[in-house]
Amino acid sequence: MTPNLKACGHAMITALVNAVLAVVLMLLVEFAISGNFQIPEPYLWAGLLIWVVIFVGQFLRQRHLCKTGEPSANG
Repeated sequence: MTPNLKACGHAMITALVNAVLAVVLMLLVEFAISGNFQIPEPYLWAGLLIWVVIFVGQFLRQRHLCKTGEPSANG
């Protein structure tokens, strides 16, 4: 498997998990404060931004690890 494709897969999974956890945490706090369980649009944009930032960082890290042949921390 090419280093870029492998790095992309690892980065996508990591970013998706972190973004989902961040949005869930924001929704729980919103529910605790307001008692209303609606999903405000800014939370979705924040989740997307979190996903993009984490994806880019993890992609670069994983690609570097794949190119150097070092085992990554999660697999």
